[in-house]
Amino acid sequence: MTVQLCTDPDEAVAGIADGSTILVGGFGMAGMPVTLIDALIRQGAADLTIVSNNAGNGDTGLAALLAKRRVRKVICSFPRQSDSYVFDGLYRSGSIELEVVPQGTLAERMRAAGAGIGAFYCPTGVGTLLAEGKETRVIDGRTHVLEYPIRGDVALIGAHRADRMGNLVYRKTARNFGPVMATAATLVVVQVREVVNTGAIDPETVVTPGIYVDRVLVPPLPGEASA
Repeated sequence: MTVQLCTDPDEAVAGIADGSTILVGGFGMAGMPVTLIDALIRQGAADLTIVSNNAGNGDTGLAALLAKRRVRKVICSFPRQSDSYVFDGLYRSGSIELEVVPQGTLAERMRAAGAGIGAFYCPTGVGTLLAEGKETRVIDGRTHVLEYPIRGDVALIGAHRADRMGNLVYRKTARNFGPVMATAATLVVVQVREVVNTGAIDPETVVTPGIYVDRVLVPPLPGEASA
């Protein structure tokens, strides 16, 4: 497989269709691929389902996409915080759907998609509204809830460094959901701060192998210097 190295953010998100399920990396703003999200806003895809840890911060990145009313549904674990006012306003007005998923379950549902696991049982959420309508099973004396994988049509993730084959390494907590999202989507687009020649990354340090990566946005990014 040949990785497409893109010098233009708009090229990197070309072809994303209306109605897509998009996995968006980031824990708050840490690791969020803001440049790719801005390009998606320009690209115009609508009626989207967004899967992310948060439901946007302030007026930038994912929050800016929500403000354009391009998103039909958000699947996340932490929809409300002090600066999530864009999502909050949309939700209170009935303009957007929300599915809350506990953080570990969210990561595991995407990991299951990448690993080809049909479903799994998890004790998190038992006895709460999050378990309503779901199949349960007692395992070793403890009730578990049946959870299904989350698959994406597209994953937009941020990494620290890529080589020309698309192998990725991340920087500290910016790693968060990127690795599991890269395995769970049909099209994986990555924003990085540096691209190096093939072989410059020690294979022992590669977190996401290039086999999972389709497009890499080559720096420097607008308004940024390469790392």
